[in-house]
This record gives sequence, structure tokens and C-alpha cells, in this order.
Amino acid sequence: MESLVIVIFVLGYLAITLEHKLKIDKLIPALAMMSLLWAVIALSHLQVFEVNADLKELEPSDLESLLLHHIGKTSEILIFLIGAMTIVEIIDYFNGFFTIKNFIKTKKKTKLLWIFGILAFVLSSVIDNLTATIVLVTILQKVIKDRELRLWFTGIVIIAANAGGAWSPIGDVTTTMLWIGRKVSSAVLIEHVLIPSIICFAVPVLIATQFNMFKGKIEDEVDLSSDNNASKYGSTMLYLGLGMIVFVPIFKTVTHLPPYVGMMLSLAVVATFAEIFSGSKFGVTHIDVESETAAHHSPVHHSLGRIELPSILFFLGILMAVAALESLGQLFHLAEGLNNAIPNTDIVVMLLGVASAVIDNVPLVAAGMGMFSEPLDHPIWHFIAFSAGTGGSMLIIGSAAGVVAMGMEKIDFFWYVKKITLLAVAGFVLGSIAFILIRDFILNV
Repeated sequence: MESLVIVIFVLGYLAITLEHKLKIDKLIPALAMMSLLWAVIALSHLQVFEVNADLKELEPSDLESLLLHHIGKTSEILIFLIGAMTIVEIIDYFNGFFTIKNFIKTKKKTKLLWIFGILAFVLSSVIDNLTATIVLVTILQKVIKDRELRLWFTGIVIIAANAGGAWSPIGDVTTTMLWIGRKVSSAVLIEHVLIPSIICFAVPVLIATQFNMFKGKIEDEVDLSSDNNASKYGSTMLYLGLGMIVFVPIFKTVTHLPPYVGMMLSLAVVATFAEIFSGSKFGVTHIDVESETAAHHSPVHHSLGRIELPSILFFLGILMAVAALESLGQLFHLAEGLNNAIPNTDIVVMLLGVASAVIDNVPLVAAGMGMFSEPLDHPIWHFIAFSAGTGGSMLIIGSAAGVVAMGMEKIDFFWYVKKITLLAVAGFVLGSIAFILIRDFILNV
């Protein structure tokens, strides 16, 4: 029956990969795969195990306690993501991201390229690469009318956003998974991955600035200062929201509590100010239609209604499906097989990054967490965070940032391959080399 488990997993994985071809949301095969895998395990009375990370061996376990263990670990990630997503939506409710327009005061294309690249790199490390891409592509649509030029900028934003998410424990779902799964600590992750991530984003930008496309100045740009969507509380909510998200790793370090506890505290603080600022719309002598609407729909309720629940359910399905394979010992044996076939783990991890350009990096990292049993802050976890986070930039479908940009700008798959892929490959390869050199010769790990 273990063969049936593997077949179900492969078919489900294939359905997730071919989401756009099948026109079926990836959460559907993920949830179906999860349910069927655990059903087969239960009905067939297959022996399940827990992996002892210290002894690197499998220990027998009963199914009910193992399910509770895995759902508990998965819920830590999901609750954390719900909190982070809600804070981001609250910032957006007050149009806080339009504050970023104040950083854009040049018409020179090369300077604009660096500005958007740096903004993507920094923003994605705090609000995640998906949201950072949405924000910056929206601003690009207001700044640049030339669509061809805008697509080039968007390609660089994708690379920079994915690189920025790789070095921060709150910058990408995969790094968050590794952080909450106690594979990496925030300080050591930053120490190992920040410089390779900077190289991964800076090299493509440096190369791109030599292209004729980025010579000269932008013509017919749109003046963002005329935007009417700004809120007087926008900048306050932006800095407060970002500050409270950054506070989460600090809270974890001080209290040693799981990250989702700190995220819930941050959400409570941001939500409190959001309710206060929203309530200030009411006047003593005048109540407009917007205020009456706000009276029935608080910014918190509005924001909770806008978080990506399909993504949350997808993470639930894929993480619990991978947990099923891990519990059967399949991933443990796969790791042994890979180590025997390819003794160099650096090559294995880089291949993981290349695969993430085709296959969703969430299940890849989830599988990696089950395959390897190295302790906290072992360099392999930092390399997996970098490789899986940045490797997806090589194809437009290889990351959440790429997929959302593809939808917003209707980017052609093959246009991206011709124009952007080699830039992403150069950044990925040089960033990987930098990681290995820093690990072996500077940090001496």
C-alpha cells in the first residue's frame, strides 16, 4: 500500500504543477491529496514513525498522536501567516503603501531600476515577496506608460523580491516554514543568507543597467503626487504595521515563545490603531456615507475578509500531505538515497533551487524538512532557504511573485524566458557560490 501512497502523492503534485493547464486551483489537489494519503495510511494500518532529529532515526508512533503533532506544527505556520496577511491588508485599507511613492523622484531609468530593485528587496523581507510585488507593480503601472519597458522593470522586481524574501524569516513562506519548524534562527539565517541574497538581486540589476532599454530618461511618466487614494493615516499605518511585523522575531528571541504568539500580539496592536483611526472618521456635526459604511465594516473585519484563504488551505493540504510521507519514513529513505547518489549536498540543494522554478517551492521545502534531520542552524537549512527562495525567479511560474506579476501585466511565459531568465540564473549561481564561500572560508561552518 505504500506504493499507492507514492502514486497519490505524485499525481497530486503533478496536478499542483499543472494548475494553469488544468484550470483547477492548486488548493483542490492539495486538500484531496492530504485526505487520501492519511485515509490510505489509516485503512491499511501502515506503521507510522516520528523522525528523531538528534539520533537521526525513525521511532514508531501511534496514528492519532502523530496527526495531532503534525497538525499542531502546521497550525503554527498557518496562524502566523493569517496574522501577517491581515496586518498587510490593514495597511492597504488605509492606502499605506502609496507612501512609497515619495521615494520615486527621478526620471532616469537606471536610477529607477535601482530604486524599484531595492524597494522590492527590502519590502519583501518584511511583508513577503508576493505582497511586495503586488505593491510595486501597481506603482510601476502609474509611473511607466511604455509597456515593454514596464515588463523589464517587473522582471527585475520579481528577482529582487524573491531574493529579499530568502534572507528574512518573515520574507517568504518557505523561510517562515524553516524558522517556525526550528530549522533556522533569525539572526543566523540573516548572517548566512543576507550577502548571497544581495548578490542574487544586485548582479541582475547591474547587468540590466547596461542594456539599451535602460538608457536615458522616462518619457510621459504619470505624476503620482496627483493620486487621490492617499489617506492621512496611510504613512502611520505603514510604519506601524511594518514595525510590528519586524517586532515578531524580537518577541520570539526574548520570550522563546513560538512566532505565531508574537504575530497575534502585533496584529492586536495594529488592529487597535486601525479601529481608532477608522472611528475618527465620525464627526460631531457630520456623518458621511463613508462613515456609515465604516460603522458596519471595521477595517479589521474588512482586512480579514481579504486575506488569501485559498493559499492558507493550500499550505494546510501540502504540509499535511508531506507529513504523511515523512511519517511513513519515505522522505527519510529518499534523503539516504540522494546522499548515496550525490554525496555533495550543495549540488542537491542547488538542484532543489532549479526545481523550484518549475515546482512550487512550498512542497519542495516541506519535503526537504522531512528528508534531512540536521540540527538547528545547520548550513544546509540556510542554503535551502536561499536556493528555494531565489531559484523560482528563473521562470515566471516559479514563484508566487512571478505568478502574480504574470497576472497583473499579462507577461508571456516565453518573453520572460528570453529576457529575464538568464539574469535570474546569473544571480542564483553567483549567490550560491557566495553562500558556499562565506560558509567555508569566512564563517568556517
